[in-house]
Formats: sequence, C-alpha cells, structure tokens
Amino acid sequence: MIEMVIEQRRRSLGNSFEVGRVLPYAKRRMVGPFIFFDHIGPLDLAPGVGREVDVRAHPHIGLSTVTYLFSGEIMHRDSLGYELPVRPHEVNWMTAGSGITHSERFEHARAHGDHLHGIQAWVALPDGMEEIAPSFSHHSGADLPQWQEGGVSGQLIAGSAYGLTAGVSTHSPLFYAHLDMQPGSTAGIPAGHKERALYVASGSVEVGGMRHESGRMLVLGERASRVRALEHATVMVLGGEPIGERHLYWNFVSSSKDRLAQAAADWKAGRMKLPDADDQEFVPLPDAPPPPVASHAV
Repeated sequence: MIEMVIEQRRRSLGNSFEVGRVLPYAKRRMVGPFIFFDHIGPLDLAPGVGREVDVRAHPHIGLSTVTYLFSGEIMHRDSLGYELPVRPHEVNWMTAGSGITHSERFEHARAHGDHLHGIQAWVALPDGMEEIAPSFSHHSGADLPQWQEGGVSGQLIAGSAYGLTAGVSTHSPLFYAHLDMQPGSTAGIPAGHKERALYVASGSVEVGGMRHESGRMLVLGERASRVRALEHATVMVLGGEPIGERHLYWNFVSSSKDRLAQAAADWKAGRMKLPDADDQEFVPLPDAPPPPVASHAV
C-alpha cells in the first residue's frame, strides 16, 4: 500500500525564510505531474517583520505553481500584471509556460503580524504544453468545492475527486485536496490514478496500520486505501497520471536540458520581464551551473 515514505527537509529560499521541502526527492522526483511540494510554516511573523523574509521577483518556465494556505496571507505580483493576495482556502494558480516572473511578499504580516501555514506545489506541464502562454487565475468559493462527512471537512483544490470537480483549469489528469480530520475520523484516498500520495501537514494519522506524524509524505500504490486521524490532523491528498521525465533547475522545469540552460541564460541577461508593480529587486541566478547543453551534429 505504501511504496515510500518521504520526510520533509528544511530548505532556505535564499532569504531568512525556510520551508519544508518534500518533492523533489532523490528516490522519487514526482507524484503524477506534481514535481515540487513545499510545506510553508507553521510560522509566526511579528508585526514589522523585515523585508528579508519576502521572496523577491524570480522566474519560472514549464510548470504551474499552486499556492494554498491554511492560515496567513501572501501578496502575489507577476509579470502579467496580476497583483492580489492569497488567503486561507483560496488558490493562486499560476501557469508559467514559456516564462513568467513573480514575487511573494508578506505585507499583511508587516502591518499586523501573521501566523503563516500552507503548501506550495508545482505541477509540471505535459508534452506539447510546456511552452504555452503564461497565465494566472485566482479561485475561491464555489470553484473549490467543500464537503463534510464523519468528522472530515474536505476542500477540493484542483482536478476531480470525491465525486466533485474543482473550477481550476488543469493541463493533465490530477487531483489535489485538503482534508481537515477530527480525531478518529477516516477518509478514503482517491483512486483511479497511477500515482498518488498523502501528506500530513499537522497532527498524526494511521495508514496501513502504521502511525505517521506531520512533515511526512506517503507515496501510495494504486490499490484503495484509507487514512485515519489519530488526533486532529491536516492532510493533503494528491496524485495524477505520469507525464514523463522532467528536468528541474532552480525555478525552471522542462523535458529539455537545453531549454533549462536557455531559461537560465535569459534570466541572467535580464531578458525576462519583471512584475510592473515589483521590478526594483530580484533573485539572482544561483551560482550552481544549469545542466549542460546537449551537443548537436552540424
């Protein structure tokens, strides 16, 4: 039932802000199209917190970013001109495609203080769609169906599961949902996809007769499975169909290492437009070199 257990690893975003990195993992790069999974917080930010915790403007290609918060607020600004916050139980779905830049800032926390807790995932784009035009959409309310059953409060974030379909436009078959589970409650984990996983964001659960604590992702097989909350637990369930090999360098995802190298060169040379409302600073290209460009016969 459980194919692999992945523990989060603490990673700096290049400022004073840390996240729990779950995917990619050395022995498991992806679950369906999900190629990146970061656990944000839980973290208390005091009023007046410095700008050093902000994530300055940075680029993406070949993926969709999915920001979902349990608590707190993050201000999003991008190179398409979108500027709006994401708040708990809402979704910012940003498709980078051929290229986009954005920033994520904690302006609400600076003014009022905040308790920040959430997940940011990246969904790799399938073959033939890696270079589509970039886009952004914000979703709340009826776009993200909710349900309650037997001590479980659920919200569908994307795709189809539990007999519901979210209003988020996706590019390959997948599901992604948030389960808030009372002690002793149980929930099925959606089947019908080749690759599935469960992530314990808080509390502890039992799957397959074994206890699992927060900060742990369980990669599951295709067989039907259930999760039981041993205490109040926040659980994310996700999965989908594999889309083939993808390479990842910094904030770029592609089926082509040549494309990663081109994206890195474009960012370093300043050829990617910064957000109009946040163009005074940016995250520089890392010192680590991108994957080598493949040689081509002349």
